[in-house]
Amino acid sequence: MTNFEENIEVLGARVHNLKDIDVTIPREKLVVITGLSGSGKSSLAFDTIYAEGQRRYIETFSAYARQFLGGLERPDVDKIDGLSPVIAIEQKTTSKSPRSTVGTITEIYDFLRLFYARASDAYSYNTNEKMVSYSDEQIKELIIQDFAGKRVYILAPVIKSRKGHYRELFEQIAKQGFVKVRVDGEIKDLEKGMKVDRYKTHDIEIVIDRLQVNEDEDFQKRLMESINTAMYHGEDVLMVMEHGGEQVRYFSRTLMCPTTGISYPNPEPNTFSFNSPKGMCPHCSGLGTVREINLKKVIPNRNATIKSGGIVPLGEYKKNWIFKQVEIIAERFNFKLTDPIKDIPEEAQNMILYGGNEKFSVASKTLGITRDYKIDFEGIINFIQNQYRENPSASVKRWAKEYMDKVICPECQGSRLRKESLYFKINEKNIAELASMDISELAIWFEKLPGHLSEKQLKIAEEILKEIRSRLQFLLDVGLNYLTLNRGSKSLSGGEAQRIRLATQIGSQLVGVLYILDEPSIGLHQRDNERLINSLESLRDIGNSVIVVEHDKDMIERADHIIDIGPRAGRHGGEIISQGHPDEVKKHHTLTADYLNGSRKIEVPEKRREGNGNTIILKGCTGNNLKNVDVEFPLGKMIGVTGVSGSGKSTLINETLYPILNAHFFNAVKKPMPYKSIQGLEHIDKVIDINQSPIGRTPRSNPATYTGVFSEIRNLFAKTPEAMIRGYKPGRFSFNVAGGRCETCQGAGVKVIEMNFLPDVYVECETCQGKRFNRETLEIRYKGKSISDVLDMTINESVDFFENIPKIYRKLKTIQEVGLGYITLGQQSTTLSGGEAQRIKLATELSKRDTGNTFYILDEPTTGLHFEDIRVLMEVLNRLVNKGNSVLIIEHNMDVIKMADHLIDIGYEGGKGGGQVITTGTPEKVSKHPKSYTAKFLKKELE
Repeated sequence: MTNFEENIEVLGARVHNLKDIDVTIPREKLVVITGLSGSGKSSLAFDTIYAEGQRRYIETFSAYARQFLGGLERPDVDKIDGLSPVIAIEQKTTSKSPRSTVGTITEIYDFLRLFYARASDAYSYNTNEKMVSYSDEQIKELIIQDFAGKRVYILAPVIKSRKGHYRELFEQIAKQGFVKVRVDGEIKDLEKGMKVDRYKTHDIEIVIDRLQVNEDEDFQKRLMESINTAMYHGEDVLMVMEHGGEQVRYFSRTLMCPTTGISYPNPEPNTFSFNSPKGMCPHCSGLGTVREINLKKVIPNRNATIKSGGIVPLGEYKKNWIFKQVEIIAERFNFKLTDPIKDIPEEAQNMILYGGNEKFSVASKTLGITRDYKIDFEGIINFIQNQYRENPSASVKRWAKEYMDKVICPECQGSRLRKESLYFKINEKNIAELASMDISELAIWFEKLPGHLSEKQLKIAEEILKEIRSRLQFLLDVGLNYLTLNRGSKSLSGGEAQRIRLATQIGSQLVGVLYILDEPSIGLHQRDNERLINSLESLRDIGNSVIVVEHDKDMIERADHIIDIGPRAGRHGGEIISQGHPDEVKKHHTLTADYLNGSRKIEVPEKRREGNGNTIILKGCTGNNLKNVDVEFPLGKMIGVTGVSGSGKSTLINETLYPILNAHFFNAVKKPMPYKSIQGLEHIDKVIDINQSPIGRTPRSNPATYTGVFSEIRNLFAKTPEAMIRGYKPGRFSFNVAGGRCETCQGAGVKVIEMNFLPDVYVECETCQGKRFNRETLEIRYKGKSISDVLDMTINESVDFFENIPKIYRKLKTIQEVGLGYITLGQQSTTLSGGEAQRIKLATELSKRDTGNTFYILDEPTTGLHFEDIRVLMEVLNRLVNKGNSVLIIEHNMDVIKMADHLIDIGYEGGKGGGQVITTGTPEKVSKHPKSYTAKFLKKELE
């Protein structure tokens, strides 16, 4: 009998390619599931164990709640025993909302808001003086003390520096029984029909009372009533002015500048939230960026004419209302639509761009009459802005965006908060300044903070500080010291997002939970790997079970228990080929064991390539944390870009180099990060970026459609004798076109069940049983196989099946060569991992005729790859370079780094401590650098 307290028992798991496996997983241990890509690791960890845990959780809901969720289908498994509550920490990047930041995901920013609401000091944005607030009793005491024996006016400010005639306001004040007002510093009697100049700005206060200050009890009672009345009309602010004097003193129940009288509402956590109207910058609505019209996009060529389409949003001349207005403006300013734009008078250009209203007359000499004209024009710029802001149509918004740039909000300078919120400070820092420090810097600041707080502040903040410090420490423990709290979650990589969630989970201090993680080491330099493993061990040590799907050697060797799935991938995998403690697993003869014990390894090349002698030289890069970096990329080589996480690799390559090359070869519009110059583009003829974004987001997308091989297969089916007799065209064999597809699921093979606040669930179509096509289409056979049978073939099977059709064979062979022989042609793209998607893109590019002068960019292609898969991938990439192409790889994996011809190592640290090129050259040269973290680990690999 199994002891459920010690093990999780999985019996008869058959999800995807799992072959009816039984597995015992020890609880409260760090368990690593490893094996080739596609062998069934995720099927066991996520699609079986996690799916069953989630299903059981939903079963605990009331029947009422479950009706909104629908039932989650039970995974194909006989039995799972000993399962505790399951939390999956996957790589699906966190929220894509522009309002989501590292600070909001980790909740550190929420604690910061509370801290500032309770313990900050407010300062005036006019004079930088400390703001003050008083109780009514304190105000009474101060007036008696500071104005003893003097005659004073008690005033209630109602208008501050605003234009208007204010007739209605004066009438209202008179109706309330007041007889005097102070207008622009002068006290006046209220008269019937009184008003002021509407075009000037005014300050207006109601004279609440005139008093001779003394200490009598009756006087104090009257003063208190006047203070109450003044506070009511002045919205918690009153002014005291000596009779015959001009100086006024301000008093407020809320925070107020003692000199200028500006007041802030008392702070609350929402005062510091960029997602609340109380805290957000009104100009950018708390986003930190705004879209601004770029005049160069509106008029790219000032030598062009309006008639020929020189003002791009207008297009070429047509007889419509807008051009009619432009012709009237031309009449008014005496120019023609065929004149170059640069020769048109500036006043006329401004009216076309920014609009205007004007009436004018033109005398016709020939007819001897005068014609009246009226210009009433919104202006091109205003039109584009209004369309972007107000038009509900997504396509119109997209059109407007073409003429705009995203720029930092000029009002809040990207801090996202309103001006008042930025003048609440703790130890001379406002909340936005803290949010822009990197985590390591912020942790040090909080460590030193208690010495700068008053006793009262310390008492208020004690618990809050404890929470903030511990959460910052967890982020440091998982190697995210280079991130800042204001970093948008959209810009995080899959590995970073996963490690943030891991830090949040460690912070929650739950016990008795089963955590399942999907390659948390992605994007992590070897240096930080140690800290990540320590974090997972601490999660285990407080009483949790941790299952990690992982290929990282260090992680595998530190595990308490390894489950190795194989022996191969896809249909040839799905079995447990070895399990146990790392020392036991190393003794078995499996692919994983051979790489762990060193009997197999990826060899270091005997010699490095010389390249073709040409280089691309990029100078003066200053994006994000790059410190005016100059880099040379030697062509005809395999180039590795290395460095600790957050050092600036992606900024240099994905945000600077790639957008420059893409704009040069394909007129792409993505703006590169700032740089000074680039040379050598003439030495390459195209650039290809192979990243890990999905090849499609719906079940309709699959490797066959993405690589284009499905078009060739459909043509082949349309040419079969039976199809020609029936008159079927290639479109008949497409599941995206009505005619040949199953209409119940519209060719998807599955139906989508929306799960409200859980991810959508796909269930097999009951009409076609997932075959996607109708009966007539499936009757057409090529070599005994229907179109649906072909989509169900693995790549390995289809390579043999189509070996006599060169066009199809070449494309399939390249997919096989990048190590994806185990996936099926019609596998839904939603079920492919990031690494698989990247390799399908690579295969698609490989199957095209290469020019021998192409520049390939790959970002961490080893994601999700076993040691053996990496060996296969490197063979393919080496072939590309041997043909004369250049391949640039951003990578942390030492097996890849040691195979590069030329390395560019960036560091020294992440975040503000990074952004410099430490060293460049062959791996042998780089490994000798005394201060490089990469060098330290590379040295061991090369020995």
